[in-house]
Amino acid sequence: MARHIARKRFGQHFLRDADVLADIVRAIRPRPGDNVVEIGPGLGALTRPLLEHLPHLNAIELDRDLIAHLQQRFSPQQLTLHAADALAFDFASLGESLRIVGNLPYNISTPLLFHLAHYADRVRDIHAMLQKEVVDRMTARPGTADYGRLSVMLQYHFDMEALFDVPPEAFDPPPKVQSAVIRMIPRPPHTRPAVDVARLEQLVARAFSQRRKTLRNTLAGLCDENDFVQAGIDSRLRAETLSLDDFVRLTQRLAQGQSKEPSHESD
Repeated sequence: MARHIARKRFGQHFLRDADVLADIVRAIRPRPGDNVVEIGPGLGALTRPLLEHLPHLNAIELDRDLIAHLQQRFSPQQLTLHAADALAFDFASLGESLRIVGNLPYNISTPLLFHLAHYADRVRDIHAMLQKEVVDRMTARPGTADYGRLSVMLQYHFDMEALFDVPPEAFDPPPKVQSAVIRMIPRPPHTRPAVDVARLEQLVARAFSQRRKTLRNTLAGLCDENDFVQAGIDSRLRAETLSLDDFVRLTQRLAQGQSKEPSHESD
């Protein structure tokens, strides 16, 4: 195969650094029998060392040229390739206890993380390379500038740990940003607060839609003052000051049917 030119529309930056690749594999600790799924295998830089520990893995790739390259490099017994957009892929089709890995395309990382969250009950863990700024947002605490919708919703589904940073020069072509590897482990269902997740997602998206405004303003028409009082939340606060538990309590209050039905607008 001729040298593959990274395609900007796919957000391609190929990891080349052997030490970083080894660090990622050590973090994953793949074992025979693991149900490993690689998102965006690219040229196979991570696929190869993973297959040194695994007899087989699944991979999801959108770029047809890269699919052809991977088919030449790995046998069907080693690698099952799914020619698909990860944003629309049904991860449930691959079974249970999924171990998802990948250098996630930075241009779709946020919607892809929300998509993966919907399969949390089928996932054992996720090890992902992302823009460091996104990792900071994922792990942010209330009251910080990085804290937002992504923080709240992913922290509902996962326990997360930022593992290590990766410099731009580890990639070809080098991105203009720092990268980082994060480990995401789904929270056991019994540890997650009982709540209508779709309603929670809507409430959180609405609350953060205008960060500088108070909850009283951003949630007008969805929550009234009595809802805030019953949930023990000051409506004069901004969304970034509320914890996950605060959002859950407010969502539970709305689910009691004593407030207006939520609208279906997106943020």
